[in-house]
Amino acid sequence: MVTAGIRDYLEANIIPRYQFFDQAHLEDHVCAVIENALIIAGDFDVNIDMVLVAAAYHDVGLEQGRADHELFSGLVLENDSELKKWFGNEEIIVMKEACEDHRASRKSEPRSLYGKIIADADRILDPDIILTRALQYGAVNYPVLDFDGQIERVLQHVNDKYGENGYMTLWLDTPVNLGRLDAIRAMLLSKEKVKMRCEQLLRSLRT
Repeated sequence: MVTAGIRDYLEANIIPRYQFFDQAHLEDHVCAVIENALIIAGDFDVNIDMVLVAAAYHDVGLEQGRADHELFSGLVLENDSELKKWFGNEEIIVMKEACEDHRASRKSEPRSLYGKIIADADRILDPDIILTRALQYGAVNYPVLDFDGQIERVLQHVNDKYGENGYMTLWLDTPVNLGRLDAIRAMLLSKEKVKMRCEQLLRSLRT
């Protein structure tokens, strides 16, 4: 069970910072990552408070922009003197490194089990969320594309990231994530099904 004081501090001071980020990294995102991290951590002998903190801080570096945001996230965590109420210096370094190691595009293995937990927790492997975020990103960054062009871009992005040869890596063989990844790869086999689902998602976004 997490320490109440830590949870309360994060809910009051860290999680609200996500309300100013892009659509893919709002408060619902960090709450989902926290939930995933705590579920994954249940299979390992780890300090659950450290998992909670690393998950909460993992994307706060977006305040400095997308590039190298994971490094800024680690710095925010390391420099938060409030955390010294509950953690020693070595624990803070481990949590900092877990933030730094979480990006899906990272090729090298996270430096600790905590880094692997946060990295895998950040893989929000929900087909609807993945498609919605890709559509939202395309609307903002590729506004000249028509609907069919957006679908092609979505398919390319999802395949590049989550396909059999995609750049996303799962560091821990947790059944829930492996099952979700299989579902995404099955979805990619039918362009028409992806197109139909994108149409439905776009309608729901407009209502």
